Amino acid sequence: MLIHDLTADECRDVLRRAGLARLACERDGQPYVVPVHLWYDDDHNCLYGFSTVGQKVVWMRQNPRVCVEIDDIDDPNHWVTLVVFGAYEEIPDDAAGRTVRERARLLFEPRPEWWLPAAARMPSHERHATVVYRIRIDRVTGRRAARNRAQP
Repeated sequence: MLIHDLTADECRDVLRRAGLARLACERDGQPYVVPVHLWYDDDHNCLYGFSTVGQKVVWMRQNPRVCVEIDDIDDPNHWVTLVVFGAYEEIPDDAAGRTVRERARLLFEPRPEWWLPAAARMPSHERHATVVYRIRIDRVTGRRAARNRAQP
């Protein structure tokens, strides 16, 4: 098996295709990792997300430093993985955030039912506040693994 570092262009290609990712945040020395749907904004080098206010949002409000991991796995011998380091930023639902929220909405819309699972009904029928956020990307690392299918 050969493992190669991805170029910046290859990392951006993976970010453009990504949907499901794992978001890591931390509070008081305790890490927390959750699956999330994210959308890449190539023009502004950030990832957008939509969520209800729960543990991850509360923790990111307290400590905006986050890490995102994205996989593209064909099989155990052929995969790509990215690690994105960045900072959480909540987009306000007011005049100041209107342009950014509109940009996010345009990225969200091509994916059917983009608001799920964040805005899905809870069994208790509680309605939780939702937020639009972005991860401002500081740096991205990526690797690709490949093995000739004829190799043992």
